[in-house]
Amino acid sequence: MQRIFALLFVTLSAISALAQPAGMPKPEPWTPPVIQTGTAKLVREYAAPEARQGVAVDARYVYAIVNTVIGKYDKRSGELLARWTSPRGGLIRHINSCYAAAGKLWCANSNFPEVPMGSSIEVIDTASMKHESSHSLGLTEEGSLTFFEPYLGGYIAGFAHYDEIGGVGYKGSRYSAVVTYDGQWRRTGGWLIPETVQKLMAPHAASGGGIGPDGLLYLLGHDRPELYVLAKPRLGPVLLHLATIEIAAEGQALAWDRTVPGRRLYAISRPNGVIRAFDIPEVQITHPDARRFPVPGAR
Repeated sequence: MQRIFALLFVTLSAISALAQPAGMPKPEPWTPPVIQTGTAKLVREYAAPEARQGVAVDARYVYAIVNTVIGKYDKRSGELLARWTSPRGGLIRHINSCYAAAGKLWCANSNFPEVPMGSSIEVIDTASMKHESSHSLGLTEEGSLTFFEPYLGGYIAGFAHYDEIGGVGYKGSRYSAVVTYDGQWRRTGGWLIPETVQKLMAPHAASGGGIGPDGLLYLLGHDRPELYVLAKPRLGPVLLHLATIEIAAEGQALAWDRTVPGRRLYAISRPNGVIRAFDIPEVQITHPDARRFPVPGAR
């Protein structure tokens, strides 16, 4: 037994020597960002029974989203003006989020909770509230598409894997990611979600996200009233967790209002069936490895 332990000690010592050659200076351990905190200020609320998956916003309207129904509401009065609907159990199953741009709603659709996971982009005209076009991503290894928006002439998108219902078994929620594409939906890059955020969203993933006016990526999970603020890393494949902001919205999709100055963000309270507008506190970038994303243009 002593010989076995002696041999094991020699082997481990040899491995250690290979990992850290003699005379080489020992690298300093990396220090992650200090996670900032804050609270989102509620400034407006709209009753909207469709507010179960998310919200989109433009200069005149807010749009409440649930699976196969989108309600169009007047931004000032809160009056319901129109609805788009699709047959339940039909070709469109689970619209997760939309963003408004150029008179259209650009929506992330998936077949959740079915597997294998399939996703598509669905486009709805905001004037007529009629479906206009579709682009299928089909089966992707990234998972289920939950959000996307314009990014450097292409798109930045969030994909979800799940530990429970809707999951594939061999990939859990830790495989959820943020991915970039060109204008033809060809992958150009991407990042992993940091563990400090991923473990809070488990067994689900980011249900909504978007780049804020400060060039940071803001994510909402499935059901926690927390907004996670992430920076692009200077190097490496994992996003940096800069802040967690308390918000009266239990996850789901979000929308930045780029038609007004400041830091106005729209989200929903799924249990209450309401759209809520918030002013978001500023987040400081002090870590040397944190970088900003390009901010999408006004829409």
